[in-house]
Amino acid sequence: MTARSPFEQFGRDVIQIEADALAALAQRVDAQFARACEIILAGTGRVVVTGMGKSGHVGNKIAATLASTGTPSFFVHPGEASHGDLGMITPADVVLALSNSGETDEILLILPIIKRMGAKLIALTGNRDSSLARQADAVLDCGVEKEACPHNLAPTASTTAALAVGDALAVALLNSRGFTRDDFARAHPAGRLGRRLLVYVGDIMRTGDAVPVVKRDALLRDALLEMTGKGMGMTGVTDKDGRLLGILTDGDLRRLLNRNIDVHTAPVTEVMTPDPKTTRADRLAAEIVALMRANKIYVLFVVDDRHRVVGALNMHDLLRAGVV
Repeated sequence: MTARSPFEQFGRDVIQIEADALAALAQRVDAQFARACEIILAGTGRVVVTGMGKSGHVGNKIAATLASTGTPSFFVHPGEASHGDLGMITPADVVLALSNSGETDEILLILPIIKRMGAKLIALTGNRDSSLARQADAVLDCGVEKEACPHNLAPTASTTAALAVGDALAVALLNSRGFTRDDFARAHPAGRLGRRLLVYVGDIMRTGDAVPVVKRDALLRDALLEMTGKGMGMTGVTDKDGRLLGILTDGDLRRLLNRNIDVHTAPVTEVMTPDPKTTRADRLAAEIVALMRANKIYVLFVVDDRHRVVGALNMHDLLRAGVV
């Protein structure tokens, strides 16, 4: 049997230490956490996150998560804050300060000014008896028994714990605000998730002359010309009022080759597939991907409430829109 590399065991040990720290942390979520949520929800300003060193990196991520989930937030470096950036903070804001020791000099230096202006202070710290904790309106305990670093020095388990508390805070606020999937998508319009949640069929479907359709009295020859001209690999068959009766696809044509059909004389209604799958313009495009895959089709007509054709789309349209 191949000997296990010591690196594998080191990796497992680190992950286990951090997992244990998180499990213990979950048991310590208490009334102070609820108090922190209430302070933020009652605030009329933004959440200003600050932290030094590794805590600052974690704070940047917490600020970004809060901002993208319905709680306006930004990060201020505590060192820069004492050189002018304190002007970004207003009395209506809530300051979330991260310091594992609770004794970070750069943060303690600006606390009197923050308190004097009337801004609320939430401490996210591993030391509930620290200077930072004593001045805070709410204390979020993210203390850990030990770091994953073998010297118990490098911030590892403690930064993971701080990040988890920040995520818990953001999600608790998200739920309280009734923040929806659509709200999340509006904050991420350029991402794939935003496209999946914000793009509707009506946004990407082909319309007007680009939609391949023939009338019910057309011949198969006419349908072939329409399919070739519109380049969608299919054509719809409609009645005189534009209601969809059936569809003819290039797959149907391949199956017709063995039937000795005369394309010049055969009515399209004799070879079309009646009552095809359709969709509406107000449906999410992402839902249509699932519909197509479930029914093993690659084209769809879009109809209105009277079953009149208003558009068409195929899998290529969905790919171009970034929905697939």
